[in-house]
Amino acid sequence: MVPNPTIMQAVERLDYRVTVGDIAAQAGLDINLAQQGLLALASDAGGHLQVAESGEVVYLFPKNFRNILRNKFLRLRLKEWWAKVWRVLFYLIRISFGVVLLASIVLIVVAIALIVMAMNSSRDNDNDSGGGGGIFLPNFWITPDFFWIFYPNYYDDRPYERRRRRSRNAEGNQLNFLEAIFSFLFGDGNPNADLEERRWQTIGTVIRNHRGAVVAEQIAPYLDNVGQGYGHEYEDFMIPVLSRFNGRPEVSPEGGIVYHFPELQTTAAQNRPRSVPGYLEEIPWRFSAAGSGQIILAIGLGGLNLIGALVLGSLLADGAAAAELGGLVAFVQSIYWLLLGYGTAFLGVPLVRYFWIQWRNSKLAIRNQNRRQRALRLNQAEPELQQKLAYAEQFATEMVVSEKDLAYTTETDLIEQEVERSDQIDAEWQRRLNESS
Repeated sequence: MVPNPTIMQAVERLDYRVTVGDIAAQAGLDINLAQQGLLALASDAGGHLQVAESGEVVYLFPKNFRNILRNKFLRLRLKEWWAKVWRVLFYLIRISFGVVLLASIVLIVVAIALIVMAMNSSRDNDNDSGGGGGIFLPNFWITPDFFWIFYPNYYDDRPYERRRRRSRNAEGNQLNFLEAIFSFLFGDGNPNADLEERRWQTIGTVIRNHRGAVVAEQIAPYLDNVGQGYGHEYEDFMIPVLSRFNGRPEVSPEGGIVYHFPELQTTAAQNRPRSVPGYLEEIPWRFSAAGSGQIILAIGLGGLNLIGALVLGSLLADGAAAAELGGLVAFVQSIYWLLLGYGTAFLGVPLVRYFWIQWRNSKLAIRNQNRRQRALRLNQAEPELQQKLAYAEQFATEMVVSEKDLAYTTETDLIEQEVERSDQIDAEWQRRLNESS
Protein backbone atom coordinates (compact mmCIF):
# COMPACT_ATOMS: atom_id res chain seq x y z
CA MET A 1 0.00 0.00 0.00
CA VAL A 2 1.54 3.31 -1.09
CA PRO A 3 1.30 5.94 1.69
CA ASN A 4 -1.21 8.75 1.36
CA PRO A 5 0.64 11.84 -0.01
CA THR A 6 -1.75 14.19 1.79
CA ILE A 7 -0.83 12.63 5.14
CA MET A 8 2.85 12.78 4.25
CA GLN A 9 2.61 16.50 3.52
CA ALA A 10 0.69 17.13 6.75
CA VAL A 11 3.33 15.25 8.79
CA GLU A 12 6.05 17.45 7.28
CA ARG A 13 4.13 20.65 7.97
CA LEU A 14 3.58 19.59 11.58
CA ASP A 15 7.30 18.91 12.17
CA TYR A 16 7.12 15.08 12.10
CA ARG A 17 5.37 14.61 15.48
CA VAL A 18 1.60 14.36 15.23
CA THR A 19 -1.62 12.92 16.59
CA VAL A 20 -4.54 11.63 14.57
CA GLY A 21 -6.40 14.83 15.42
CA ASP A 22 -3.50 16.94 14.16
CA ILE A 23 -3.57 15.19 10.77
CA ALA A 24 -7.36 15.27 10.48
CA ALA A 25 -7.46 19.00 11.23
CA GLN A 26 -4.43 19.92 9.10
CA ALA A 27 -5.39 17.88 6.03
CA GLY A 28 -9.16 17.92 6.46
CA LEU A 29 -9.26 14.12 6.37
CA ASP A 30 -11.78 11.72 7.82
CA ILE A 31 -10.65 10.66 11.31
CA ASN A 32 -10.66 6.96 10.45
CA LEU A 33 -8.79 7.57 7.20
CA ALA A 34 -6.21 9.68 9.04
CA GLN A 35 -5.69 6.97 11.65
CA GLN A 36 -5.32 4.19 9.08
CA GLY A 37 -2.99 6.32 6.98
CA LEU A 38 -0.79 7.23 9.95
CA LEU A 39 -0.47 3.59 11.00
CA ALA A 40 0.45 2.58 7.46
CA LEU A 41 2.95 5.42 7.14
CA ALA A 42 4.53 4.63 10.53
CA SER A 43 4.86 0.98 9.55
CA ASP A 44 6.41 1.69 6.16
CA ALA A 45 8.62 4.65 7.10
CA GLY A 46 10.00 3.43 10.42
CA GLY A 47 7.88 5.73 12.56
CA HIS A 48 7.48 5.40 16.31
CA LEU A 49 4.46 5.41 18.62
CA GLN A 50 4.50 7.44 21.80
CA VAL A 51 1.78 6.59 24.33
CA ALA A 52 0.90 9.06 27.07
CA GLU A 53 -0.23 8.16 30.59
CA SER A 54 -3.73 9.17 29.53
CA GLY A 55 -3.66 6.66 26.65
CA GLU A 56 -3.29 9.21 23.87
CA VAL A 57 -1.05 8.14 21.00
CA VAL A 58 1.51 10.35 19.25
CA TYR A 59 3.22 9.34 15.99
CA LEU A 60 6.88 10.33 15.57
CA PHE A 61 8.50 10.12 12.12
CA PRO A 62 12.12 10.42 10.98
CA LYS A 63 12.74 13.55 8.95
CA ASN A 64 14.06 11.49 6.05
CA PHE A 65 10.97 9.28 5.86
CA ARG A 66 10.43 10.16 2.19
CA ASN A 67 13.84 8.72 1.34
CA ILE A 68 12.99 5.59 3.30
CA LEU A 69 9.73 5.20 1.38
CA ARG A 70 11.38 5.94 -1.95
CA ASN A 71 13.90 3.16 -1.38
CA LYS A 72 11.16 0.79 -0.31
CA PHE A 73 8.45 1.37 -2.90
CA LEU A 74 9.11 0.89 -6.59
CA ARG A 75 5.65 2.28 -7.30
CA LEU A 76 6.49 5.51 -5.48
CA ARG A 77 9.70 5.90 -7.48
CA LEU A 78 7.83 5.27 -10.72
CA LYS A 79 5.20 7.81 -9.74
CA GLU A 80 7.85 10.48 -9.12
CA TRP A 81 9.56 9.58 -12.41
CA TRP A 82 6.28 9.79 -14.32
CA ALA A 83 5.51 13.18 -12.74
CA LYS A 84 8.76 14.53 -14.18
CA VAL A 85 8.12 12.97 -17.59
CA TRP A 86 4.53 14.23 -17.67
CA ARG A 87 5.65 17.80 -17.02
CA VAL A 88 7.76 17.64 -20.15
CA LEU A 89 5.06 15.89 -22.20
CA PHE A 90 2.38 18.30 -21.10
CA TYR A 91 4.57 21.26 -21.98
CA LEU A 92 5.07 19.80 -25.46
CA ILE A 93 1.31 19.30 -25.78
CA ARG A 94 0.70 22.91 -24.75
CA ILE A 95 3.09 24.41 -27.24
CA SER A 96 1.93 22.08 -30.04
CA PHE A 97 -1.22 24.13 -30.60
CA GLY A 98 0.83 27.24 -31.28
CA VAL A 99 3.21 25.29 -33.52
CA VAL A 100 0.26 23.93 -35.51
CA LEU A 101 -1.16 27.45 -35.86
CA LEU A 102 2.12 28.82 -37.22
CA ALA A 103 2.56 25.82 -39.51
CA SER A 104 -1.00 26.24 -40.80
CA ILE A 105 -0.44 29.93 -41.58
CA VAL A 106 2.84 29.21 -43.34
CA LEU A 107 1.33 26.40 -45.43
CA ILE A 108 -1.68 28.51 -46.40
CA VAL A 109 0.34 31.61 -47.29
CA VAL A 110 2.94 29.64 -49.29
CA ALA A 111 0.22 27.68 -51.11
CA ILE A 112 -1.64 30.88 -51.99
CA ALA A 113 1.58 32.48 -53.17
CA LEU A 114 2.42 29.51 -55.40
CA ILE A 115 -1.06 29.42 -56.91
CA VAL A 116 -1.12 33.19 -57.56
CA MET A 117 2.36 33.05 -59.09
CA ALA A 118 1.26 30.20 -61.36
CA MET A 119 -1.87 32.13 -62.35
CA ASN A 120 0.13 35.28 -63.13
CA SER A 121 2.68 33.28 -65.09
CA SER A 122 -0.07 31.60 -67.12
CA ARG A 123 -1.72 34.96 -67.79
CA ASP A 124 1.58 36.47 -68.89
CA ASN A 125 2.22 33.57 -71.23
CA ASP A 126 -1.26 33.90 -72.73
CA ASN A 127 -0.80 37.62 -73.31
CA ASP A 128 2.82 37.16 -74.36
CA SER A 129 3.52 40.34 -72.53
CA GLY A 130 7.07 39.45 -71.56
CA GLY A 131 6.90 41.89 -68.68
CA GLY A 132 6.16 39.34 -66.01
CA GLY A 133 3.45 39.96 -63.47
CA GLY A 134 4.67 41.01 -60.09
CA ILE A 135 3.38 39.49 -56.88
CA PHE A 136 3.94 40.43 -53.30
CA LEU A 137 5.30 37.66 -51.11
CA PRO A 138 5.16 38.19 -47.36
CA ASN A 139 8.53 38.77 -45.79
CA PHE A 140 8.71 36.33 -42.89
CA TRP A 141 11.54 37.25 -40.61
CA ILE A 142 13.13 34.08 -39.40
CA THR A 143 15.96 35.22 -37.22
CA PRO A 144 17.81 33.27 -34.53
CA ASP A 145 15.79 35.22 -31.99
CA PHE A 146 12.55 33.83 -33.46
CA PHE A 147 13.25 30.34 -32.18
CA TRP A 148 13.24 31.58 -28.57
CA ILE A 149 9.44 31.33 -28.65
CA PHE A 150 9.88 27.57 -28.27
CA TYR A 151 11.81 27.99 -25.03
CA PRO A 152 9.69 27.52 -21.84
CA ASN A 153 11.09 30.64 -20.16
CA TYR A 154 11.33 32.79 -23.28
CA TYR A 155 10.76 36.02 -21.43
CA ASP A 156 12.93 35.23 -18.42
CA ASP A 157 16.27 35.89 -20.13
CA ARG A 158 15.46 39.30 -21.56
CA PRO A 159 16.16 42.31 -19.32
CA TYR A 160 13.28 44.38 -20.67
CA GLU A 161 10.85 41.47 -20.16
CA ARG A 162 12.12 40.91 -16.64
CA ARG A 163 11.35 44.55 -15.86
CA ARG A 164 7.96 44.18 -17.53
CA ARG A 165 7.17 41.05 -15.51
CA ARG A 166 8.14 42.73 -12.25
CA SER A 167 5.82 45.62 -13.06
CA ARG A 168 2.86 43.26 -13.36
CA ASN A 169 1.00 43.27 -10.07
CA ALA A 170 -1.07 40.13 -9.73
CA GLU A 171 -0.89 38.43 -13.08
CA GLY A 172 1.96 36.06 -12.16
CA ASN A 173 4.67 34.93 -14.55
CA GLN A 174 4.43 36.02 -18.17
CA LEU A 175 3.67 33.16 -20.52
CA ASN A 176 5.75 32.69 -23.61
CA PHE A 177 4.06 32.97 -27.01
CA LEU A 178 3.27 29.28 -27.50
CA GLU A 179 2.03 28.86 -23.93
CA ALA A 180 -0.19 31.91 -24.43
CA ILE A 181 -1.78 30.23 -27.47
CA PHE A 182 -2.75 27.21 -25.36
CA SER A 183 -4.03 29.47 -22.57
CA PHE A 184 -6.11 31.45 -25.09
CA LEU A 185 -7.63 28.24 -26.45
CA PHE A 186 -8.27 26.23 -23.31
CA GLY A 187 -7.64 28.47 -20.33
CA ASP A 188 -5.45 27.51 -17.40
CA GLY A 189 -7.38 24.85 -15.56
CA ASN A 190 -9.96 24.89 -12.79
CA PRO A 191 -8.93 27.51 -10.18
CA ASN A 192 -11.04 25.63 -7.61
CA ALA A 193 -9.73 22.13 -8.28
CA ASP A 194 -8.69 21.95 -4.61
CA LEU A 195 -11.96 23.40 -3.29
CA GLU A 196 -12.99 20.31 -1.28
CA GLU A 197 -9.50 20.01 0.16
CA ARG A 198 -9.56 23.69 1.16
CA ARG A 199 -13.07 23.32 2.57
CA TRP A 200 -12.23 20.45 4.94
CA GLN A 201 -8.85 21.84 5.91
CA THR A 202 -10.50 25.12 6.89
CA ILE A 203 -13.31 23.40 8.80
CA GLY A 204 -10.76 21.29 10.67
CA THR A 205 -8.77 24.42 11.51
CA VAL A 206 -11.89 26.25 12.73
CA ILE A 207 -12.71 23.35 15.05
CA ARG A 208 -9.12 23.22 16.29
CA ASN A 209 -9.02 27.02 16.80
CA HIS A 210 -12.11 26.70 19.03
CA ARG A 211 -10.52 23.81 20.94
CA GLY A 212 -12.82 21.12 19.63
CA ALA A 213 -16.23 22.65 20.32
CA VAL A 214 -18.24 24.70 17.82
CA VAL A 215 -21.77 25.63 16.83
CA ALA A 216 -23.29 25.11 13.39
CA GLU A 217 -23.17 28.81 12.57
CA GLN A 218 -19.36 28.73 12.80
CA ILE A 219 -19.17 25.97 10.19
CA ALA A 220 -21.97 27.06 7.82
CA PRO A 221 -19.85 29.75 6.01
CA TYR A 222 -17.65 26.95 4.67
CA LEU A 223 -20.44 24.70 3.37
CA ASP A 224 -22.65 24.92 0.30
CA ASN A 225 -25.77 22.88 0.96
CA VAL A 226 -27.06 24.00 4.34
CA GLY A 227 -30.63 23.13 3.45
CA GLN A 228 -33.85 25.04 3.90
CA GLY A 229 -36.76 24.83 6.28
CA TYR A 230 -36.73 21.70 8.42
CA GLY A 231 -33.30 20.54 7.26
CA HIS A 232 -31.69 23.90 8.04
CA GLU A 233 -33.50 24.36 11.34
CA TYR A 234 -32.34 20.98 12.63
CA GLU A 235 -28.83 21.50 11.22
CA ASP A 236 -28.72 18.38 9.08
CA PHE A 237 -25.80 19.92 7.17
CA MET A 238 -23.57 19.20 10.19
CA ILE A 239 -23.92 15.42 9.80
CA PRO A 240 -21.05 15.11 7.25
CA VAL A 241 -18.82 17.20 9.53
CA LEU A 242 -19.61 15.00 12.53
CA SER A 243 -18.97 11.89 10.47
CA ARG A 244 -15.67 13.13 9.08
CA PHE A 245 -14.14 14.31 12.36
CA ASN A 246 -15.88 11.82 14.67
CA GLY A 247 -17.83 14.48 16.56
CA ARG A 248 -20.97 14.33 18.62
CA PRO A 249 -23.79 16.82 19.29
CA GLU A 250 -24.44 18.21 22.76
CA VAL A 251 -27.74 19.88 23.69
CA SER A 252 -27.76 22.92 25.95
CA PRO A 253 -30.43 23.46 28.65
CA GLU A 254 -32.03 26.04 26.34
CA GLY A 255 -32.30 23.46 23.54
CA GLY A 256 -29.41 24.74 21.43
CA ILE A 257 -27.01 22.26 19.83
CA VAL A 258 -23.24 22.46 19.99
CA TYR A 259 -20.80 20.04 18.42
CA HIS A 260 -17.97 18.42 20.33
CA PHE A 261 -14.95 16.80 18.62
CA PRO A 262 -12.85 15.06 21.28
CA GLU A 263 -10.27 13.63 18.87
CA LEU A 264 -9.41 17.09 17.57
CA GLN A 265 -8.66 18.24 21.10
CA THR A 266 -5.48 16.19 21.37
CA THR A 267 -2.30 17.54 19.82
CA ALA A 268 1.39 16.72 19.84
CA ALA A 269 2.47 20.35 20.25
CA GLN A 270 1.05 23.58 21.60
CA ASN A 271 -0.62 25.36 18.71
CA ARG A 272 -1.65 28.97 18.45
CA PRO A 273 -4.90 29.63 16.58
CA ARG A 274 -4.32 29.74 12.84
CA SER A 275 -5.81 32.43 10.67
CA VAL A 276 -8.72 31.28 8.50
CA PRO A 277 -10.93 33.20 6.06
CA GLY A 278 -14.34 34.26 7.30
CA TYR A 279 -15.99 32.11 4.65
CA LEU A 280 -15.01 29.74 1.88
CA GLU A 281 -14.51 31.80 -1.27
CA GLU A 282 -14.35 30.22 -4.68
CA ILE A 283 -11.93 31.83 -7.13
CA PRO A 284 -13.60 33.15 -10.30
CA TRP A 285 -12.61 31.48 -13.53
CA ARG A 286 -10.26 33.48 -15.76
CA PHE A 287 -10.52 33.43 -19.52
CA SER A 288 -6.74 33.26 -19.86
CA ALA A 289 -3.54 33.98 -17.97
CA ALA A 290 -2.03 35.39 -21.17
CA GLY A 291 -1.47 39.13 -21.35
CA SER A 292 -3.85 41.35 -23.30
CA GLY A 293 -1.25 41.85 -26.03
CA GLN A 294 -0.79 38.10 -26.37
CA ILE A 295 -4.54 37.55 -26.61
CA ILE A 296 -4.84 40.21 -29.32
CA LEU A 297 -1.95 38.58 -31.18
CA ALA A 298 -3.59 35.16 -30.87
CA ILE A 299 -6.90 36.52 -32.22
CA GLY A 300 -5.07 38.26 -35.05
CA LEU A 301 -3.18 35.12 -36.03
CA GLY A 302 -6.35 33.07 -35.75
CA GLY A 303 -8.19 35.52 -37.97
CA LEU A 304 -5.33 35.52 -40.47
CA ASN A 305 -5.36 31.72 -40.48
CA LEU A 306 -9.13 31.50 -41.03
CA ILE A 307 -9.24 34.20 -43.74
CA GLY A 308 -6.26 32.61 -45.46
CA ALA A 309 -7.98 29.22 -45.37
CA LEU A 310 -11.12 30.69 -46.95
CA VAL A 311 -9.09 32.42 -49.68
CA LEU A 312 -7.15 29.22 -50.30
CA GLY A 313 -10.41 27.30 -50.54
CA SER A 314 -11.65 29.58 -53.31
CA LEU A 315 -8.40 29.10 -55.23
CA LEU A 316 -8.53 25.31 -54.83
CA ALA A 317 -12.25 25.02 -55.57
CA ASP A 318 -11.96 23.63 -59.08
CA GLY A 319 -8.95 21.42 -58.29
CA ALA A 320 -7.07 22.65 -61.37
CA ALA A 321 -4.32 24.39 -59.40
CA ALA A 322 -3.49 21.31 -57.35
CA ALA A 323 -3.51 19.09 -60.45
CA GLU A 324 -1.26 21.49 -62.36
CA LEU A 325 1.21 22.39 -59.62
CA GLY A 326 1.21 19.18 -57.54
CA GLY A 327 3.76 19.01 -54.74
CA LEU A 328 3.04 21.30 -51.82
CA VAL A 329 -0.19 22.63 -53.32
CA ALA A 330 -1.54 19.12 -53.80
CA PHE A 331 -0.57 18.26 -50.22
CA VAL A 332 -2.30 21.37 -48.88
CA GLN A 333 -5.44 20.52 -50.85
CA SER A 334 -5.44 17.01 -49.33
CA ILE A 335 -5.46 18.47 -45.80
CA TYR A 336 -7.50 21.58 -46.63
CA TRP A 337 -10.48 20.62 -44.47
CA LEU A 338 -8.17 20.03 -41.53
CA LEU A 339 -6.70 23.50 -42.00
CA LEU A 340 -10.14 25.08 -42.29
CA GLY A 341 -11.46 23.10 -39.32
CA TYR A 342 -8.50 24.10 -37.15
CA GLY A 343 -8.85 27.74 -38.18
CA THR A 344 -12.56 27.72 -37.31
CA ALA A 345 -12.05 25.89 -34.00
CA PHE A 346 -9.17 28.19 -33.05
CA LEU A 347 -11.57 31.12 -32.82
CA GLY A 348 -14.75 29.17 -32.05
CA VAL A 349 -13.53 27.29 -28.97
CA PRO A 350 -12.38 30.42 -27.06
CA LEU A 351 -15.61 32.21 -27.99
CA VAL A 352 -17.77 29.40 -26.58
CA ARG A 353 -15.52 29.13 -23.56
CA TYR A 354 -15.82 32.86 -22.87
CA PHE A 355 -19.62 32.68 -22.55
CA TRP A 356 -19.39 29.44 -20.55
CA ILE A 357 -17.04 31.16 -18.09
CA GLN A 358 -19.45 34.09 -17.70
CA TRP A 359 -22.29 31.68 -16.88
CA ARG A 360 -20.16 29.67 -14.48
CA ASN A 361 -18.86 32.75 -12.67
CA SER A 362 -22.41 34.02 -12.17
CA LYS A 363 -23.28 30.79 -10.33
CA LEU A 364 -20.02 30.96 -8.40
CA ALA A 365 -20.74 34.52 -7.29
CA ILE A 366 -24.11 33.46 -5.87
CA ARG A 367 -22.48 30.68 -3.82
CA ASN A 368 -19.83 33.09 -2.52
CA GLN A 369 -22.53 35.62 -1.61
CA ASN A 370 -24.53 33.01 0.31
CA ARG A 371 -21.51 31.95 2.33
CA ARG A 372 -20.58 35.60 2.95
CA GLN A 373 -24.04 36.28 4.34
CA ARG A 374 -23.74 33.34 6.75
CA ALA A 375 -20.41 34.76 7.97
CA LEU A 376 -22.04 38.16 8.54
CA ARG A 377 -24.83 36.57 10.57
CA LEU A 378 -22.20 34.90 12.74
CA ASN A 379 -20.41 38.22 13.31
CA GLN A 380 -23.72 39.85 14.26
CA ALA A 381 -24.67 37.09 16.68
CA GLU A 382 -28.13 37.33 18.23
CA PRO A 383 -28.68 36.47 21.94
CA GLU A 384 -29.73 32.90 21.13
CA LEU A 385 -26.52 32.30 19.19
CA GLN A 386 -24.44 33.92 21.93
CA GLN A 387 -25.93 31.44 24.42
CA LYS A 388 -24.92 28.53 22.19
CA LEU A 389 -21.40 29.90 21.84
CA ALA A 390 -21.11 30.25 25.62
CA TYR A 391 -22.33 26.68 26.09
CA ALA A 392 -19.77 25.40 23.57
CA GLU A 393 -17.00 26.89 25.73
CA GLN A 394 -17.81 24.29 28.39
CA PHE A 395 -16.57 21.54 26.06
CA ALA A 396 -13.60 23.46 24.67
CA THR A 397 -10.25 22.11 25.79
CA GLU A 398 -6.87 21.14 24.41
CA MET A 399 -4.65 18.27 25.51
CA VAL A 400 -0.99 18.63 24.55
CA VAL A 401 0.91 15.33 24.71
CA SER A 402 4.47 16.36 25.54
CA GLU A 403 7.55 14.17 26.00
CA LYS A 404 7.21 14.20 29.79
CA ASP A 405 3.67 12.75 29.56
CA LEU A 406 4.78 9.58 27.80
CA ALA A 407 4.29 6.19 29.42
CA TYR A 408 5.75 4.23 26.52
CA THR A 409 7.48 4.84 23.22
CA THR A 410 8.67 2.45 20.52
CA GLU A 411 11.80 4.55 20.08
CA THR A 412 13.57 2.64 22.87
CA ASP A 413 13.51 -0.97 23.89
CA LEU A 414 10.84 -2.01 26.39
CA ILE A 415 13.43 -3.41 28.80
CA GLU A 416 15.33 -0.14 28.75
CA GLN A 417 12.14 1.70 29.60
CA GLU A 418 11.40 -0.62 32.52
CA VAL A 419 14.93 -0.10 33.84
CA GLU A 420 14.55 3.65 33.54
CA ARG A 421 11.17 3.49 35.26
CA SER A 422 12.62 1.35 38.08
CA ASP A 423 15.50 3.78 38.54
CA GLN A 424 13.05 6.66 38.75
CA ILE A 425 11.03 4.82 41.42
CA ASP A 426 14.17 4.03 43.43
CA ALA A 427 15.29 7.65 43.20
CA GLU A 428 11.89 8.83 44.38
CA TRP A 429 11.94 6.46 47.40
CA GLN A 430 15.46 7.57 48.23
CA ARG A 431 14.40 11.21 48.12
CA ARG A 432 11.47 10.54 50.47
CA LEU A 433 13.69 8.64 52.90
CA ASN A 434 16.13 11.53 52.96
CA GLU A 435 13.32 13.98 53.62
CA SER A 436 11.93 11.89 56.46
CA SER A 437 15.33 11.56 58.12
